[in-house]
Order: sequence, then structure tokens, then C-alpha cells
Amino acid sequence: MAEPVSDQELLVALRAMGLVGAHEPAHFTPLAGGVSSDVYRVDLPHRVVCVKRALAKLKVAADWRAPVERNRYEAAWMREAALACPGCVPEVLAESREHGAFAMTWFPPDAFPVWKGLLRDGCIEATVAFRIGEVLGTIHRATADRRDLAARFATDDLFYAIRLEPYLVATASMHPDLQAALHDLVRTTARTRRVLVHGDFSPKNLLIGAAGPIILDAECAWFGDPAFDLAFVLKHLVLKTAWKPQWRERYLDAYAALMRAYAAHVNWEPWIDLDARTARLLPALVLARVDGKSPVEYLDERQRGAVRHFARSLLIDRPADLAAIATRVPHWRDA
Repeated sequence: MAEPVSDQELLVALRAMGLVGAHEPAHFTPLAGGVSSDVYRVDLPHRVVCVKRALAKLKVAADWRAPVERNRYEAAWMREAALACPGCVPEVLAESREHGAFAMTWFPPDAFPVWKGLLRDGCIEATVAFRIGEVLGTIHRATADRRDLAARFATDDLFYAIRLEPYLVATASMHPDLQAALHDLVRTTARTRRVLVHGDFSPKNLLIGAAGPIILDAECAWFGDPAFDLAFVLKHLVLKTAWKPQWRERYLDAYAALMRAYAAHVNWEPWIDLDARTARLLPALVLARVDGKSPVEYLDERQRGAVRHFARSLLIDRPADLAAIATRVPHWRDA
């Protein structure tokens, strides 16, 4: 596992960013949850900030490495998202590319709970999911087919290294009979360049505030296929139905609300096309979260087996759209 960044290294970065003086103190508190970066709450003399620095080797069991320059694309994504949807991302306060770090707004956890924790604890509100779908759709619509962003976020190699390879390619190696289908999804996703993609649009990266969701952790930023972001977040709601089957219907209500809100913003291509492309990708991402390089931590072996069977059946049968997938989500307690 990679060594954590020392306080002294981060202090040098903060001074380079002009956030703390040469003789001023700074107190660093490491934050849990991330696998790809060191993230700290930093108490400065006059304010609190959050500082993030990308790691070359991710904190997972598999040997998963990724270029650290993704850090600057994350900061750039946040700036673009702030223009498209004001208030939906932290403000980037300062950046030091030399140190591979940037500082952003700190959001107190008691006022901005993580959506993943809310979903885990049964606080599953379709209205929250609807707002999340609206925010994602707003960002995609504002960035669709923009040549300037396509040039600035031509991160195809980076996206392959941190998303397509560890999720789809690695999963294909575990399922020889599905290799053709999964590699076809890799090609389709890689060649579809329509919007500014977040790449890790997940409940763990969404804070739920009184004024709406706050999006974090955009280090997979890429100008590419909007289906990836939509499938990525919806697959988490599907996985939660297996983890907490007593709340299956509520998770699926959230799934439907998020999808409906997002679809209302799609104007760069026919929704039927994007819906179908997302429906092909979603079961592959579900399967990747049990057999790829970044498996979810909360499923037991029985649940993993049931999810594997379900995802494989969808990849073989290929439902026409996202609504059709929802109708096939099992009642897991009876599975």
C-alpha cells in the first residue's frame, strides 16, 4: 500500500498555493473512504479547507496504478461543473500542479451527509435521487458537443487506466464466455465522445445538503460517453437492493426518479439511444463490482454470487432499456 503523504509535504504544497504563511501553523486530519487519493481536512489559522493529492498506487488489494496527473483534471472538472450548475461542487480555492494537490471548500459532515451513508441507513428519498439526476443532466447538457472541452479533457488513456481496464477489461478476464460482450462495451464507451463525464458518479461522492447535492471526486474526468456516469450511479442503487433487500422498492423508486430527472435534460442525442446504451453498460458495471479490481466491500459471498448471476443474465439477455432492468431486479430474500 502506498505511504500516506506527510504533513510536511502537504504544508509545503499549501504554502506554494498561498493558503498559509511561512510561519503559520496548519493541522492535518486524514479523511477515510478514498482509495485513490490522500484527502485531508486542514485547519488553518483563519479557516478550514479540504486538500487532496492523487496516489500513483490505489489503496485496493489488486495492483491498480494510475497517472497522478488526474488531479489537475479533477480540479478543472470542478471549475466547469460550477459554471454549468452553480453550487453543485466545492469551490477550488487553489491548486499546485507541482505538488499534485489542490485545496477546496470544506463541508461539515453533520450538515452534508454522504449519500452512501443515507442509503445504507434506510434514508432513501426519491426526491433526493431526482435532484441528483437533475444535477447530472444539467452538467451533461451544458457541456454536450463542446469542442473546447473535448480538447481540454482528451483523457482517453487516463480513463482507460482508471475505469475501463479495472472495471470492464478485468471483469472480462474472469468471465471468458462474456469477453466479447464486455470488450465490445469497452470499444463503444471509448469511442463515444459527447459530454464532460465525471467518471465516478457514485453515492460515496455525493454530499446531500439543504440546497441540493454536492459532487466530489472527479479525478476520472473525461470528455466521453454520458452513459457511463448514468450507469455508474444507477448500478449502486441496484447493488443496494441485494445488500438491504428489505428496502428494495425504495431503492428502485430512487432509481426511477434519478433516471426520469436525468432524461428530461437529454437534448444532445435521442433519449432512446442513450437509454439503450446505458442499459447495456449497467449490468457490466454491476458485475465489475463483484469481479473487477474494485469490488464493493459490503456484500457477503452469498450476495456476491446472487449479484453475479443476475448481472450475467442481463449481459446475455440484453434488456432494451433501463426500465426493463428495474423490473428484473430480484426479490433477493427469495433468490
